[in-house]
Amino acid sequence: MNVLRNYVYTILLLCGILIGGICGIIFGEGASVVKPVGDIFLNLMFVLIVPLVFFSVSSSICNMKQSNMVGKVVGNIALVFLLTSVVAAIVAYVFTLFYNPLGGINQSDVLTGLPEQTIRQLTSAEIFVNTFTVSDFQQLFTKSNLLPLIIFSAFFGLATALSKSKGKVVAELLNAANSIILKMMSIIMMAAPLGLGCYFADTVGKLGGQILNGYLHVFLLYLILTAISFFVLNSVYVFIAGGKKGFIAFWRNMPTPSLMAIATSSSAACIPVNIEASKRMGVPENIAETVIPLGTNIHKDGSVMAGVLKVIFLFTIFGQELTSSSNMFMIIGVALLVGAVMGAIPSGGMTGELLICSVFGFSPQLAGTLMIISTIVDIPATLLNSTGNVVCAVLVTRLTDGKDWVKKQLVAPPDLPEREGIKR
Repeated sequence: MNVLRNYVYTILLLCGILIGGICGIIFGEGASVVKPVGDIFLNLMFVLIVPLVFFSVSSSICNMKQSNMVGKVVGNIALVFLLTSVVAAIVAYVFTLFYNPLGGINQSDVLTGLPEQTIRQLTSAEIFVNTFTVSDFQQLFTKSNLLPLIIFSAFFGLATALSKSKGKVVAELLNAANSIILKMMSIIMMAAPLGLGCYFADTVGKLGGQILNGYLHVFLLYLILTAISFFVLNSVYVFIAGGKKGFIAFWRNMPTPSLMAIATSSSAACIPVNIEASKRMGVPENIAETVIPLGTNIHKDGSVMAGVLKVIFLFTIFGQELTSSSNMFMIIGVALLVGAVMGAIPSGGMTGELLICSVFGFSPQLAGTLMIISTIVDIPATLLNSTGNVVCAVLVTRLTDGKDWVKKQLVAPPDLPEREGIKR
């Protein structure tokens, strides 16, 4: 009975998603009739994303600065993000060398039937500026500009800590507000089985035709890459971080974050459940609430792998060399950039596609073609993007706290209040 009680939320969530997927397959695009229900649920979630990111990052940076942890933690975060992304890019690149799923597709086949695209050519410098900054303060507070918001939040938290006694009231406000936002998110998540089931029904109903429209092999290859990254690479990472106990703690707490990622196709919507799961694994609160929101925007292993496939796609149809050393480093490098700039919301725009076209000199009209790949791999990519940040939180904790963390946290993880965060 205790096991059933602990996993009742996960079971309900899984049932909602399965029923939604079955309805999507049976009714096809007719399943869109329930889309408004799913949209209402996601809108409620998205409304809280901006305050959640602001208060969680600001309070975490403030608390870490007060504990003299900022420098060490930020350095470990950068190292973990970079290494795991590079591994993801290399794995994807190597697999495409053994099996290029787009080898039989020519340019005319790919472009046939696509709508005309009117996209302004962006330079790499413009993309860089627009990714990390906004021109007006009010533009910070939108889910389309989460990375600039995170940078602002980090500076705000740092400045609050540096203000010492004068910033004490603000620091307490940040911590209190963060707790309130998490509680609001947990209340909304009670409707997740219904809301996500309806959203997933519409998603499956629409994806079916696109997958069968010439990109099936891309999708199958990406599923193989997803399985390798999710089960093999993640297991290796958490075993390195915490040994057998770390391995068990990770997989015991991953069902809900994984289902949430699959159902929403949104890394941003998974921030609350990822933070909660990380805490249950024993990751310290300040690390979890810094790594997860930051990784949501600049660390996306799934998008990195998809970026490799997109570049390989263009290189193949235009007959460019794939195995030269210069192109190999360019493909991997651009894929890393794609993982850093793509939006953390469902089908978050053409930023990554435009970046690929801009760097390699392809027509921006091809961004629409690449967007099809983004669409058909959106769900598995979100799974890797989202859960990969939980892995990073574990690795950062291992680097920051060392073996003592493994003994103290993973052997006897701290008990969380029963109704705090997302119930499992």
